[in-house]
Parts: sequence; C-alpha cells; structure tokens
Amino acid sequence: MQNRPLAAATYVLTGMAIIGWIDQFVRVIAETSSLWSFHLMRTTMIWGLVLVWLGLSGGRLRVVNWRGLALRSGTMSIAMIIYFGALAFIPVAQAVAGLFTSPIWVLIFSVAFFGLRIGFWRVLAVVLGFAGIVLVLSPDPETLSPLVFMPVVAGAFYAVAVLGTRAWCPKDGALELSLGIFTAMAVWGGVVGVVLSLTAPDIPQGDAAFLYRGLVWPDAQALFWTFVQAIGSLIAVICLTRGYQLAEASYVTVFEYSLLIFSAVFGYMVWGDLVTPLGWLGFAMIVNAGMIIAWRARR
Repeated sequence: MQNRPLAAATYVLTGMAIIGWIDQFVRVIAETSSLWSFHLMRTTMIWGLVLVWLGLSGGRLRVVNWRGLALRSGTMSIAMIIYFGALAFIPVAQAVAGLFTSPIWVLIFSVAFFGLRIGFWRVLAVVLGFAGIVLVLSPDPETLSPLVFMPVVAGAFYAVAVLGTRAWCPKDGALELSLGIFTAMAVWGGVVGVVLSLTAPDIPQGDAAFLYRGLVWPDAQALFWTFVQAIGSLIAVICLTRGYQLAEASYVTVFEYSLLIFSAVFGYMVWGDLVTPLGWLGFAMIVNAGMIIAWRARR
C-alpha cells in the first residue's frame, strides 16, 4: 500500500476542480437539450472514449459481481439524475452542498438499519450538517422552495450507494464501477426520454424544459459542452480513484469538500452567482460535520 498524502491530495483537488468547472455549463446544455438526452449522449461519448483507450492500451473490462454492480449503479444513478436535474434550477454550489449531505445520511442509515451506536460527536455532526445545508440552500424562509432540497434527496441515494459499494462490489474495479453508473444514467435517459417524447410532444419553455423535454437533438453549443462533460467526468473519476489509491480514505475524503469552494468560485466567475455570508457559514458547517464523521469512523 502506498502512502503519499500530498500526491493524493493533488489528485483529489484536481478532480474536484474539474467537476466544479464543467458542471457550471449544465445551464447552457439545459437551454436546448434535456436531462435525458444529456445523459444518453454523455454516456455514449464516454463509452466511445473508453473503448478507444482500451483498444490502444490493450486493457479489458472485467465485472466480478453483475448483480452488485447493477444495484450500486441503479442507486447511484438516481442520485446523479436528481443532482443534474437540480442544476437547471439552482447554482452548482448549492447543489453540491446538498449532495455532500451523504456522510450524514450514511450515519443515519447505519443507525436505523444496521444498529450502529453513536455518541455525542456524531450526533453533533448530524445537527451541524443539517443546519449548514439549511443556511446554504435558502436562509430566507419566504423564498424557500421544495426544489432546492432536491440535492439533499440525491445525497440520500448517494449514501445508499456508498454503503453498498463494499458489500456489493468489493472486488470490482473503479473503471467498471464508473461505467456502470454512466450506463445506468443512459438507461434512465433513454427510457424516460422516449416516454416523455411520446406522451408530451410539446416542448415546454424555461428551466422546467430540461426535466420535461423528451429526447431532443441539442444545438452545437450544448453538444460541445456535453462532450466536455464526458471528457471531464472521465478525468475526474481517474483523479479521484488515484487519490484513494495513494492515501488512507479518511484523509482523502476531506479534500473532496474542496468542491464546495471550487463550485462557488467558478459559479461567480461564469455566472456571477454570489454566496452569502450565511452560505459560507453553511459550507463551513457541512465540511466540519463531514470531518467529524470521518474522524470518529477512523477511531
């Protein structure tokens, strides 16, 4: 086992920076495409890139547990579908904050379904993380919308997939697991896209169009950013996987929270989205909640 914490941190920070940047342009994709076309096209591009790479490198894919892969991919794909759907309505930083409630959900599910006993520190982490997500998503009750809590639901499904990874897919490789998720999202895209195309042929306007359009062919700009998403997602997954190979998971996980910062910074650079002081306080609370959970889990 290698132990190179600085290199691991560099890989994870690079992956998070890439995700924080490319996810800003889902808004552009949403103007002329649909959530379902996006996932179908992106997965097709990713498979094309992987097959070319495997052909050049002589590598091959190997799945150990097909049932476990299907369960994990299905659960994680639901989380990602909800997350990307939310990007059409709220800034990336808010969506990421909701997704990063997954460690809290892991703790809650572990207590509810597996009988895990927790003490003061992890109870504090749950309370701290919940308060943080409320501050980030909407500190003003008059503007609170149920849609802003979509990423929190995504965080719950993400947590189920995290819990299932070791139980369902302990011997499967990172590339196979990643392709499983992308493929599941493409299945969602194809099935839901066809249903919407047949039952709701009139294309709606506005932000809701991203969710309610069926399968459509996007314009050149949206197609370009979908391709950027495909390349960026693959590189980010490789960086994250390499990071977890170079250092202990409880150390590496902390650096994933840099995505909150990258999303906020790039959101301001690209769209002029500003995070309020209360929002930054919420970010800090979420990060600290995750660090407390990681610290207690390590002990």
